[in-house]
Amino acid sequence: MTKALSLFELNSLVADVIDATLSRSYWVEAELSEARENRGHCYMELIEKNEGSNVPIARASAKCWSNIWTLIKPAFVRITGQEIRAGMKVMLQVHAQFHPQYGFSWIVDDINPEYTMGDMMRKRQEIIRQLKAEGVFDLQKELCLPMFAQRIAVISSETAAGYGDFCNQLETNDYGLYFHVELFPAIMQGDSVEQSIINALNQINSREEDFDCVVIIRGGGATADLSGFDTLNLAENVANFPLPIITGIGHERDESILDMVSFQRMKTPTAAAAYLIDHLASTLMRVENAQAAIIDGVKKALEVEKMRIQHIGSHIPVLFSVVRTKQDAWLEGLSQRLIMRMNEAIKQADFHLSTLQNRMLLTLQNKLSGEQHRLDILEQRARLLDPSLLLKRGYSITLCNGKTIRNAKDLKIGDTITTRFETGEVESKVERLS
Repeated sequence: MTKALSLFELNSLVADVIDATLSRSYWVEAELSEARENRGHCYMELIEKNEGSNVPIARASAKCWSNIWTLIKPAFVRITGQEIRAGMKVMLQVHAQFHPQYGFSWIVDDINPEYTMGDMMRKRQEIIRQLKAEGVFDLQKELCLPMFAQRIAVISSETAAGYGDFCNQLETNDYGLYFHVELFPAIMQGDSVEQSIINALNQINSREEDFDCVVIIRGGGATADLSGFDTLNLAENVANFPLPIITGIGHERDESILDMVSFQRMKTPTAAAAYLIDHLASTLMRVENAQAAIIDGVKKALEVEKMRIQHIGSHIPVLFSVVRTKQDAWLEGLSQRLIMRMNEAIKQADFHLSTLQNRMLLTLQNKLSGEQHRLDILEQRARLLDPSLLLKRGYSITLCNGKTIRNAKDLKIGDTITTRFETGEVESKVERLS
């Protein structure tokens, strides 16, 4: 019967074979699907993808022990400006190791930061090329920062020292200018940078009318992880944003793509604040210059008007004399014409009155003659109707209570009546009526 090997014996045999056949180190190109540090060691998962389908065609685990990692990590960060992370392409120097207990691993001896730097640059150039092809790369440069840019929307970490420096710089400016600053908190380091800044931009966009510009600040944090500012999605959002965006990322290396597509790139948050202060100060200077020009123009206009008034004033006595002479002559002529017309009117009125007077006298005389004749006739009639004449002829008049009685029916038994004759009166009492 064939004797079987134990798993440990088999793994030890594999380890001996690998040690014998793969004793040297190899440089390998791969993409990191995972990278994490634990107790000073760095554990990596390596993959290679098919260029056409982007499907992984090879996988492997790699480890970098702390004694090596503490040496190569600072150099990598210093050259690339980034921490090692998933999605990054790397060139590693590795050697094979098969441990009977833990299995196979590639052990990292070194890492080439120049390779990663080159890959990052290729990605950056591809993003820049795509932005230019879309026609959005220079859209922010076509915007205009308002003359009175005082309402500032800031995207930054709330606890970032750079945000505090930015606000302090604005508040203590030498011109006494006022700025209204509103913070939209965002994560400014790590894998969440892109989406966090885009979310903040969306909030600001919903209140576009409340702000004059946007400032993106990162100063005060670590400068190692800047990959979040070199993404296509973030660059497209910034390039198409309706308000001018000013960056103060706070790093000294080459510009990030975010810097390139922004309206204005400043190295630090304080430099961004100084830019806004200088812009508003230049507006203030223009206003003050315009004010001075207006005052000077008004003064000159007043001087010209003063001279013109003085010139007119010097001619007023002469002009007044001429005008007065003309007016006097006109008034004199008018007075003469008025007197002449009044005399003519008076003469016509006198003639008219004389005519009316003559007519009235003749009419009155005729009227008086007629009335006199009528009075004579009436007088004659009145004499004929005088009761005394009737009494002289033998007639009498009967009275009752001073009223003439013409009908016996007007009397009643017991009435006292008076009978008047030409000479004397007789009173009698009615005793019977017939």
